[in-house]
Amino acid sequence: MSFKGVDHIVIRVKDFDAGVETWRDKFGMELERTAESDALGIKQAFFQLANGGFIEIVSPTNDQSAVGRAIESRGEGMHTMAMEVDDLDATVKQLEENGVQLIGVGGPQVFIHPKSANGILVQLSPKS
Repeated sequence: MSFKGVDHIVIRVKDFDAGVETWRDKFGMELERTAESDALGIKQAFFQLANGGFIEIVSPTNDQSAVGRAIESRGEGMHTMAMEVDDLDATVKQLEENGVQLIGVGGPQVFIHPKSANGILVQLSPKS
């Protein structure tokens, strides 16, 4: 198992336009694109980083979405940290052997549960 680096960070915000303004206008980052996911109940904005990673801003379109519930209970802040891994299956196996609680094993996206990562949802992001 090997974490290679941070792939991206997801930050939850209450006000999508204000979040975009902060990262684009105040921090000077280039907005690559925006999207909306009805399935996840979120709006998204993507800001590329020079090292190949990115910052993703998310805001709920539905108070009952995971992001909406997280904002209600914990407020704005870091929602997910995605870690680049060489081999997803090997990483999952090692984490399970180490007693780490995982979400989504066997699916297209696997996460380390916040209870196993000091309150942070960690996405395992394989790179080819």
